[in-house]
Amino acid sequence: MRNDVVVITDSDLADEGIQESILGAAGLSVRRVACRTQADVIRDASDASALIVQWAPITGAVLGELPACRFVSRLGIGYDMIDVDAATAHGVAVANTPDYCVEEVAAHTMALALSLCRRVPELDRSVRLGRWSVAQDGGTACRPSQTVFAVVGYGRIGRRVARTAQAAGFDVVVHDPGISPAAIAADGLRAVSLDDALASAGILSLHVPLTDATRGLVDERALRSMRPGSYVVNTCRGGLVDEDALARSLRSGHLGGAALDVFRHEPLPDAHPLREAPNVLLTPHAAWYSPAAVAELPVRAAEQVVAFLAGRPVDSIVNPAYAAASR
Repeated sequence: MRNDVVVITDSDLADEGIQESILGAAGLSVRRVACRTQADVIRDASDASALIVQWAPITGAVLGELPACRFVSRLGIGYDMIDVDAATAHGVAVANTPDYCVEEVAAHTMALALSLCRRVPELDRSVRLGRWSVAQDGGTACRPSQTVFAVVGYGRIGRRVARTAQAAGFDVVVHDPGISPAAIAADGLRAVSLDDALASAGILSLHVPLTDATRGLVDERALRSMRPGSYVVNTCRGGLVDEDALARSLRSGHLGGAALDVFRHEPLPDAHPLREAPNVLLTPHAAWYSPAAVAELPVRAAEQVVAFLAGRPVDSIVNPAYAAASR
């Protein structure tokens, strides 16, 4: 382990050297670089035993040029910038940091959902314009007990959102093919198919990773199948939603509104159609953020590198099959 090199490929977190201190205390050599491209990673991390990655692309081509690399630690929950299949084939373990901001994302999700269904932006705007007309400006405000809150993805964040929505009085249903209906029922919730979730939702909330199977999950067809006046909330990954189709659905009035914290391209382009769409709330990939989360994230990412290189188990490895091809 004392001959192992850890490369922090990129990070925009102001962690004040906390990762270097944790890794260095474990006897690891540490190098912080600023990689943007595959070529950058190959050039700057060719001797790495482990990588800590925020946004740098870790592809099969990159891993093929990093023969010593055995572990990739993602600074965050999503890991779509890492080719996990290629990592598995190369015998490289990939771990995310799945629980550093569960509270924050769940709270942000509920804030967006409640703002939509209680028409908070419209009511705020009406007061500022000098109006005082509840029925006119908040006329479609929902009653939670008469509104289906459909949670798609029942991981750490999805579970917390479902529990919070249920506590607020919503009729909560869950779609997650990876979780047994019995387990969902044991939590006092109903498991449904994706088609049923879409058709019944007053509020559709997304909490699944971005993979080839989930990319474009909420597309034109899915949006058409949703009830008129329903809402879409996405605090997960922008690629889950066909943003052009969503903008069209909002402009047509089919959807009652949408709230998005994540986008296919970030920052959101100036000319993006969602900027001019009606009844849409946009936040700048902020659901994860709190000072506490910022402080916790780099610590967890570094600690799991130390654990892995010391031969200790890492619970958040997303590709356990890597061991079959381990370098």
